Amino acid sequence: MKFSHLADCHLGSWRQPELQQLNLESFKKAIEISVQEKVEFVLITGDLFDSAYPPIEILESAFEQLRKLKDNKIACYLIAGSHDYSASGKTFLSVLEKAGFCKNLYQPEIIKDETFLNPTIHKNIALYGYPGKKSGLELEELRKIKLQQAPGLFRIFALHTCLEEAVGKLPIDYIKKSELPEADYYALGHLHIDYDDGKFVYAGPTFPDNFQELEELRYGSFYIIEANEQIKNKKIEIKLKEVELIEIEIENSITGTDKIISELNKRDLTNKILLLKIFGKLKQGKTSDIKLDIIQKFAREKQAYSSLKSTSKFEAEEAKIDL
Repeated sequence: MKFSHLADCHLGSWRQPELQQLNLESFKKAIEISVQEKVEFVLITGDLFDSAYPPIEILESAFEQLRKLKDNKIACYLIAGSHDYSASGKTFLSVLEKAGFCKNLYQPEIIKDETFLNPTIHKNIALYGYPGKKSGLELEELRKIKLQQAPGLFRIFALHTCLEEAVGKLPIDYIKKSELPEADYYALGHLHIDYDDGKFVYAGPTFPDNFQELEELRYGSFYIIEANEQIKNKKIEIKLKEVELIEIEIENSITGTDKIISELNKRDLTNKILLLKIFGKLKQGKTSDIKLDIIQKFAREKQAYSSLKSTSKFEAEEAKIDL
């Protein structure tokens, strides 16, 4: 048995057109590799879209890729995440399901005041799913749910939530592994991290979702899982563009623009995503003296694919100024 585990695609999340396109291309690449690897099915564990009601052009792109799976007789299973979840249950995930491109794994049943999740059976595999919700509202519910038995089948539990063992120092609510019902593989989404302990796996985003994630992760990723006598997890990095990080300390904003351009001129930015971090406490000038438009124009002349700037740690001597 071999399947692909994707999560946190966040299609439609980027405002910059070129990065939104790269996000779509990363999703497309994950689907292409899945087809090439001849997986049994693709499992998407939440936040396929960045909102419950994505723009029509984003929907069209998603339909095009999911149609490739259908044409190659590869099943697609998914759950809603905290971004594409809707309390009303009316999201475009339902449209995808009704169109026959995927199946939602969330199949709850109330029996004697207890919530059971019914499995979706794929050959010798039982797949269960529980959606992520806004503000971590799924956590308390997850502590109470049970899985309907599926004797003799390999059990996969798809979740979009935070595990205590994976959150690290993040100030967010979580659930412990021991509080979850027993399964053979836990396909996780929500945390945009690389986490794999063999049985519990966060697939990571198929493309980083912001400046910090581009700095830390560099690329998107997903997993191909083989489960025979043992579970074998293979992380697949989606490397479409290189990331060039440049960090520059500025104390004099009068000469700051020239200093930044001089540093950019030393680098090969061709077809790369430029991450420019400007930091420091000014001893002369104002933060507004830094000509960000001129810097961005120079980056384009250096043929950077895209450029993003962070000034969160750049401040005047007296008080911090948000740019």
